[in-house]
Amino acid sequence: MSQKLVIDPVTRVEGHGKVTVHLDEQNNVKDAFFHIVEFRGFERFIQGHPYWEAPVMVQRLCGICPVSHHLAAAKAIDQIVGLEPEDLSQPAQKIRKLLHFGQIFQSHALHFFYLASPDLLFGYDADPLKRNVVGVAMEYPALAKKGILMRKFGQEIIKLVAGKRIHGISTTPGGVHKRITVKERNYFLDGIDIPSVDTMIDWSVEILDFIKEYHQKNREFLDTFAAYPSGHLGLVKKENGFLELYDGNLRAIDALGNSTLDDIPDDDYADYFYEGVEKWSYLKFPYLKHLGREKGWNRVGPLARINICEGIETPLAEKERLEFMAMTNGKVNNMTMYTHWARLIEILYCAEMMKKLLEDDDVLSNDLLRKGKRRNEGIGIIEAPRGTLIHHYEVDDKDRITRCNLIVSTTHNNEPMNQAVRWVANNVLDGKPKITEGMMNQIEVAIRAYDPCLSCATHAMGQMPMQLQLIDQYGNIIDEKLR
Repeated sequence: MSQKLVIDPVTRVEGHGKVTVHLDEQNNVKDAFFHIVEFRGFERFIQGHPYWEAPVMVQRLCGICPVSHHLAAAKAIDQIVGLEPEDLSQPAQKIRKLLHFGQIFQSHALHFFYLASPDLLFGYDADPLKRNVVGVAMEYPALAKKGILMRKFGQEIIKLVAGKRIHGISTTPGGVHKRITVKERNYFLDGIDIPSVDTMIDWSVEILDFIKEYHQKNREFLDTFAAYPSGHLGLVKKENGFLELYDGNLRAIDALGNSTLDDIPDDDYADYFYEGVEKWSYLKFPYLKHLGREKGWNRVGPLARINICEGIETPLAEKERLEFMAMTNGKVNNMTMYTHWARLIEILYCAEMMKKLLEDDDVLSNDLLRKGKRRNEGIGIIEAPRGTLIHHYEVDDKDRITRCNLIVSTTHNNEPMNQAVRWVANNVLDGKPKITEGMMNQIEVAIRAYDPCLSCATHAMGQMPMQLQLIDQYGNIIDEKLR
């Protein structure tokens, strides 16, 4: 008799998802799926609202990465008021970037220290009562303290720019609401009541030393676990192909490093992407049109960004990137567990960039707004912590949003995560006479490497069904309608 193994819910991720593994009579794996079981519908209910409300509304998609949605929507709304990113004033651009780097810094710290480190420190087969952030705090208090304070630093940067740590408001069409004061920036530079930005850089280097040592000790496992060929997608700087998180061109490569998307501007994304659907998930499956559904999917996020870029502008992060690339002799890295290492390189990059921006007197300027010629469409693409995030809006002549399309980072990673689930199912569970908790947790380890944000990624698929039943006092259905 065939059976089905179910992990419900998947733990230590944002949002609600489950995994099903289908086995035959001999416990051989027939198939495995990563299901997203929640639905939110932001693309529909934002319709009819004035376009300037979009950056405020869409950040309610998530409490973990609201800044990412706020900024992607803001970039799209800038286009609607006639402005490209480079048209904004230098102070406004730099203040937005400071907000963005603070967001990625705190999100990466949250994921690594709170969600991923229990698996790395204790092992995937450790007691679940120990394999959590409380266990980390008990056994590795110094590491846990740094993780907490690093996340706090990023959140305080967000509060500085947006007014509060979660769901703050920073942007306005064509710029930002307010400048930064000397006292506010010195709070982060001097490190009196909070560890300074220099301390954040030092700690980021220390955590990278930890992950490199971890890789040396566990390389056989890390090089093979959930490793599979894939494409990689992300933004790169327009002028030199370096790592870019706020505004750049879209670049994609295949598993061997061949170009599959050659630095296209964000306005052209719809010419290159389709989104597939499956009946067993609310998450769509984006892919490159010219490659097709089977070959056109890509990973996004830290691993993809390190793979596609030609360098990093800050010196310490660039040094770490070169060490990372040396592990594969400069070739594309398709090993899922290396995502944690890549994520920590980005933490260091964000810390260096936050220092650079805080020391820039432009952030003290009152030159915050620009105006342009009104349009009826806007597209904003940034690199969220989890990968490439696309916001696309169309508006009518009365300023109301008529269409909204969101392709979220975790949506891009939908197929890669399903590939990872199937890898674990086929290589760890297949044919085993007994399935242990530790074996099942390896599926979650593979998913957690992508740091999925499942609430953000749920997506409408055509017309959602509505069922109405009229029931009498005895519980009998006397009429039923399905729309």
